[in-house]
Amino acid sequence: MDGFRTAMEASVYTLVALTREMEELLAKSESGGSIVTLSYYGSQKVIPNYNVMGVAKAALEASVRYLASDLGPKDIRVNAISAGPIKTLSAAGIKGMRGMLEQMGNTTPLGRNVNIDDVGGAAVFALSDLGRGMTGDVMYVDAGYHSLGAWSGESP
Repeated sequence: MDGFRTAMEASVYTLVALTREMEELLAKSESGGSIVTLSYYGSQKVIPNYNVMGVAKAALEASVRYLASDLGPKDIRVNAISAGPIKTLSAAGIKGMRGMLEQMGNTTPLGRNVNIDDVGGAAVFALSDLGRGMTGDVMYVDAGYHSLGAWSGESP
């Protein structure tokens, strides 16, 4: 139970609490405010070893939609980026990560994994005026992995 509570606090509650604390400041911005959080495909599908984090990310994505609805009248946008797995120092500690990265890199329509620059570029877009027409969205930055139905065992 403690793991579930920790996952919900880290992934969901912090977004809602921080957004509420920043609401008035964001509402004063000339071009409106924008918030972006990070999610993962495990919110939509079962991913081995992801466990309670999948449930927490599903709740996070629901919170993005509700916050977007609540704050839209104040011209505050709320979105999420669902990033593919990225080879980082912290990711090295996740069981099976090396195999997951290899499989995804060979499976995605772009034929590669994403990196921090891919995710950072999407965040810049979502936070800037270029993304001013979107709110309540989950943007997938996973080299197209989420668009696949079933893996044939061969690279596209």
